Amino acid sequence: MKLTADYHTHTVYSDGKNTLLENFRRAKEVGLREIGCTEHGFSHVFFGLRRKEVPQYAKELREAEAETGVKGLLGLENNLRGISGLCDFTEDELRQFDLYVMGIHVLVDFEKLRDSKLGLGSLMRTKLHAKPSKSLVKYTTQAYINAIKRNPVDILAHINYCCFADPVEVAKCCRDYGTYLEISSKKQHLTDEELAAVADTGVRFVVNSDAHAIGRIGDTKLAEEQIARVGIPLDRIDNIDGRLPSFRLAAWKREHA
Repeated sequence: MKLTADYHTHTVYSDGKNTLLENFRRAKEVGLREIGCTEHGFSHVFFGLRRKEVPQYAKELREAEAETGVKGLLGLENNLRGISGLCDFTEDELRQFDLYVMGIHVLVDFEKLRDSKLGLGSLMRTKLHAKPSKSLVKYTTQAYINAIKRNPVDILAHINYCCFADPVEVAKCCRDYGTYLEISSKKQHLTDEELAAVADTGVRFVVNSDAHAIGRIGDTKLAEEQIARVGIPLDRIDNIDGRLPSFRLAAWKREHA
């Protein structure tokens, strides 16, 4: 399994350790054709990319792309901010960006107070090894589903990492709307049994590093090990072995040109 593109990476613009150019140079070294530059979303309290930084960020991205020959996708790891499906991008911002990654994080400006259970409430249960309530699982599942239906999400990042949803129901929604489910090589976020059940829905996958330092750009080791254990056919993964995904945001931009 050889990674064609890594669509989940961070730089010093959020909580990464390296610059865009350093990430691009590393992507070239490891043979990637594309790299997704996906800083934490605007609503992240501590590590989010700031809207005022986007023009300079985009400029540096294009300069790195020109130097290395690696295609760069201007992306964002949008925060899921509420059960309504609200994320970070406005409609105007959809036209500025190339890649829509979305996930649940803890330190976020949630839409409503009750929505904080998506992050902080789930994290506390995770740290305490407490079983999540059925109502929390239902709430989180519905938030994921509403976000996928409401927004042209390309990739759902690290589902169920420090949060609790029904991954099968979310995967069905991803399948129906054309959103890729990420298998993260940074941390295992689904059990083998959960990943097998998710794969049975027919959803398509991408493997990403979620790299926060150049040494992990293009790293697929953890994901490869789980994929092998579960027995997921490699032709279900659309960013390996020369393949590139077809993304929803690109289609949305064509339709709304």
